[in-house]
Amino acid sequence: MSAVVLITGAATGIGNLTARALAAAGHTVYASMRNIEGRNSVHATELLELGRREGYDLRVVELDVQSQDSADAAVATILRDAGRLDTVVHNAGHLYLGYAEAFTAEDIQHLFDVNAIGIQRVNRAALPSMRERRSGTLIYVGSTTSVVVPPFLGPYVASKFAADALAQVTAYEVNHLGIETTIVMPGPFTRGTEHFPNASRAGDEGRTRAYAELDPLLERNEAATESLFPPDVDAHPRAVAEEITRILALPAGTRPFRSVVDFSNAGVEKVNELAREVQEEFVNRMGFGELLRVKTGRN
Repeated sequence: MSAVVLITGAATGIGNLTARALAAAGHTVYASMRNIEGRNSVHATELLELGRREGYDLRVVELDVQSQDSADAAVATILRDAGRLDTVVHNAGHLYLGYAEAFTAEDIQHLFDVNAIGIQRVNRAALPSMRERRSGTLIYVGSTTSVVVPPFLGPYVASKFAADALAQVTAYEVNHLGIETTIVMPGPFTRGTEHFPNASRAGDEGRTRAYAELDPLLERNEAATESLFPPDVDAHPRAVAEEITRILALPAGTRPFRSVVDFSNAGVEKVNELAREVQEEFVNRMGFGELLRVKTGRN
C-alpha cells in the first residue's frame, strides 16, 4: 500500500536517496529541505524533474527543522495537498569533527538543535493528524555511533544519543495510539553523502591547538573509517534508502523497532538486542508492558 511520506533533509545524501527510492516504490513523497528557491534549488529541481520523467509522485516542500513555524507549515501543506500524512522519515542532520573541549557551548547547542530538537519540532507538527487517525509511522535515521562512540565526534555522538533516546520514549506513548516507530541505524559512510565534506569544526581554535599532538589521528579519521570496510563491499548509503523502503513495505505492526545498516561490522546488533531485552524487562516490571508494542487493528 502506498503511503504519503515526509522526509527531512532530502537535499543530499541518505535523505535524497530515500526520496528517490520511496517514490520509485510508488509512495507519494514530500522531499523537504531548506531554501528550495536558493541554495538547494538545484537539488529541488533535480528531484522534481526525476518525478516528471519517471512518473513518480515526488514533490518538494520547504522545511527547516530549526523552525517550528517551518515544520508546521510543511505538514499543513502536505495535509492540504495529499489529505493525510502516513510516514515521517527523520533524516536531517549535521556532522561535527574535532576535539570535545574545543567546541563551545554554542557549537553544541546548534548541533543539538538540528540533530535532536529538530526531530521534536517535526513530530509536534506531524503527530496531531496521526493521532487523530490512530495510525502512522515514524522512521528515525539514527547512527551506530550512539553505540560504538568513535573518537573526535563528541558533539555529534552526543546529539545522536539524545535523538535516539527521544525516539524511544516517544515510541512508548505513540505505540498506544497506533503509531509505529523504527530506528534505522546507519554505520559510517565516506562517500555518497555530504557528511564528511561538509562537517563543521570546533569554534575555539585556541583549544583546538592545545590538542595538536592528536592532529595526525584526527586527520586520518576518514581513512581510518574507510579501513573498516571489507575490500569487496560496496559501502554506499543507498543501502539505507533500500532498507527504509523495505521496512515501509511491511504490514503495519510488523516493522522492526531497530534496523542496522553497517558495512563496518561493528557488532551494534548484539548491543541492541541486549539493551532491548533489559529495557523490556524493566518496563514490564513497572507494569507498562502495553507501551512496548504498537496498537494496530491486529491487536
